[in-house]
Amino acid sequence: MTDATPFTQAPRHVRAVAFPHVLVLIDYRTGHVQCLLPEAAAYWQEAARSGRLTTMPQPLAGHLIRTGALRPTREPTPWDAPLPAPTPAASWGGAEHTAGFTRVAGPFSTTAAVALARTWSITRIGRREHAMNRLIRAIEASSSATCRPASPAEASEAVLAVRRTAWHAPVRTACLEESAAATFLLGSQRLSVVWCHGIAAAPVRLHAWVQTVDGNLVAEPPSTRAYTPALTIGARHQHRL
Repeated sequence: MTDATPFTQAPRHVRAVAFPHVLVLIDYRTGHVQCLLPEAAAYWQEAARSGRLTTMPQPLAGHLIRTGALRPTREPTPWDAPLPAPTPAASWGGAEHTAGFTRVAGPFSTTAAVALARTWSITRIGRREHAMNRLIRAIEASSSATCRPASPAEASEAVLAVRRTAWHAPVRTACLEESAAATFLLGSQRLSVVWCHGIAAAPVRLHAWVQTVDGNLVAEPPSTRAYTPALTIGARHQHRL
């Protein structure tokens, strides 16, 4: 922060999720994640209410501007308060959630392989720091071309087909790639789901998954409910960029 830049704003592609003990910032253009402890989080929330940097310590303001979490403005521009997240169960960093990739028996799917290849090409062709942004834009484009919501059975079959097929692949396929490929696979059939990316705490961790348009988890364990969605794509009422 300098005397010439007393005002600030959080860009739309930066999302904040507030847990009682930590504020998590995700930059959905770069995929960069940073955590603010309670004192720093209080400064962030005050800046969100006022659009001013005047109360924020200069080292913190400078860091947030350098990392793109904040940007200087010419006038006060308040922004939305962080998304509230529930208090996590006490675990002292040892809690495990089974959300994520599990092996599924069954045949190889050519259409799932095409969706996975599309996902891998999006994330690997181009500048690495822009991979998350490219993937989000592709998911938005796929979702915008759909005609009707996928049924729970249709959505589940797509996710499981991607999981079965990914076991034959020589490259990394975790929740981000899996959920995106399932969304692309359904999109190729003009079927819509909601792609979700969220955060859980104790410890802080990220997860991506798919749910039906009416909010039901698709081929996910109940532990996925521990994640607070920071970004969702595929339904107008969700948190979109």
